[in-house]
Amino acid sequence: MFRRKHASHFNSSDAEQRQAKIDELKSALGPLSARGEKYCSEACLTRYLEARNWNVTKSKKMLEESLKWRAAYRPEDIRWPDVDVEAETGKMYRASFRDREGRTVVIMRPTKENTTSHDGQIRFLVYVLENAILSLPEGQEKMVWLIDFTGWTMAHATPIKTARESTSILQSYYPERLGIAFLFNPPKVFEAFYKAVKYFLDPRSIEKLNFVYLKDEESMKVLYKCIDPEVLPADFGGRNNVAYNHDEYTKLMLEDDIKTSSFWSDDAKPVNCVPNGKLVADVTPQ
Repeated sequence: MFRRKHASHFNSSDAEQRQAKIDELKSALGPLSARGEKYCSEACLTRYLEARNWNVTKSKKMLEESLKWRAAYRPEDIRWPDVDVEAETGKMYRASFRDREGRTVVIMRPTKENTTSHDGQIRFLVYVLENAILSLPEGQEKMVWLIDFTGWTMAHATPIKTARESTSILQSYYPERLGIAFLFNPPKVFEAFYKAVKYFLDPRSIEKLNFVYLKDEESMKVLYKCIDPEVLPADFGGRNNVAYNHDEYTKLMLEDDIKTSSFWSDDAKPVNCVPNGKLVADVTPQ
């Protein structure tokens, strides 16, 4: 009688097993471009593995699609002057404070939408995401979204095309970047729009959404547990009287653009990279 060989079970809490999966994914990707190598840090590989339940084959496919998108869209090359007009009203920006875990906080105010350009809005979203990620402290991979729906009406609803592409980009090319999102004071009418958008969200993203109401003490406790009321803006129920200043924010973003250029510079090329910016899987001979 032959004894059936039992498949080993992966334990995501086991450091050695996690590292083995990371190494396997890195090896499966093969040599990368200079920017691809910089993008595919161990933390990055871990995020893609987590997004695909540590299945190396699925993670590799997802990561390769991200690298191809980045090579075509070049999100790291977007600069503030390219998106400045989208930011004039303060509809989306990186907050000057972090949450209790040190995560970057991105504030969104849909009622302050000031443009109708689909491409411009998507480009601005990508810029904000890249900037928020670059500002994360070492060891932290996730960000927090604080979305103010106070005064929102259907007239402020994002076009379905833009909502669909936004969620697709977030879930496909920025996996495991969202730590938690707070939807603040959404009115009853928002429910219809949410049902339409929810269709595009995966279960992992939905789990991170928290509806918070200023007059609901229990829901506010969830927000305060994440963000100290001392730094939380007053219009979100905090004690910080900070307000968005476009001129000051412009100065900050121009400074950050310099940091972005420096970070993505190809001057210091990794040893195992190819110069044409593509995955080696696309150019390596058989």
